[in-house]
Amino acid sequence: MKTIALPDGTHVPALGQGSWMMAEDPARRADEIAALRAGIDLGLTLIDTAEMYADGESERLVGEAIAGSRDGVFLVSKAYPQNASRDRLPQACEASLRRLGTDRLDLYLLHWRGGVPLGETVAAMERLVAEGKILRWGVSNLDTDDMDELIAAGGAACATDQILYNLTRRGPEHDLLPWLAQRAIPVMAYSPVEQGRLAAHPGLRTLAAERDVTAAQLALAWLLARNDVIAIPKAGMLAHVEANRAAADLTLTREDLAHLDQLFPRPTRPVPLEML
Repeated sequence: MKTIALPDGTHVPALGQGSWMMAEDPARRADEIAALRAGIDLGLTLIDTAEMYADGESERLVGEAIAGSRDGVFLVSKAYPQNASRDRLPQACEASLRRLGTDRLDLYLLHWRGGVPLGETVAAMERLVAEGKILRWGVSNLDTDDMDELIAAGGAACATDQILYNLTRRGPEHDLLPWLAQRAIPVMAYSPVEQGRLAAHPGLRTLAAERDVTAAQLALAWLLARNDVIAIPKAGMLAHVEANRAAADLTLTREDLAHLDQLFPRPTRPVPLEML
């Protein structure tokens, strides 16, 4: 499995597992836990969740899935912006740790920017690091101007920016991705197949068929071809996990990349960071 280096030198899998929209249907719980465990066995050991997902049930599901294998997992969770203050972030972190059944997070993210000053959030994150509750911290859904402000507020230790980035959301390539690359901060790309919609794109399906792969695998391989992107697709079924893992072994040719640029051209000018 290809790995990506975080700013502190830690290497994580370039392909992880997301859990957004998991734990919302009790009838699917066993399949989702089995899928997460299978992903771990296949090397997809970075698992992303958040206190927001299914009102905390996603964290509980992830905690059950990683029980007995916690030390082999790179665990990521995210805090609501209203919980990102000096007083509330420690409480939010403790609640996430309880739901996950662990004593620390490998990476803790501000889910998106709210009304709490970034400098206060940085101070709260650094205190959690000092206490051993989290090993490192980062952000999510912050655009270039926000990142400038974060660094100015003392946030040089930021480990990642988790953003919406895929073939149909290429705006970050103009300014945000180069900004992050200059500082060796990798991107964590959520919804890498646009919540499944890319799988139905006619042109992508045609190109994928020529390569004897699926459209979703091709979309993932496009992201994984970069050296600064960690993709975190959700897969609630074993077959989807196996298909995602196979995408990590695809090598795209220059012709493939040129064809994808034609199908999904990069915007001609910067656009604000998009969110789902």
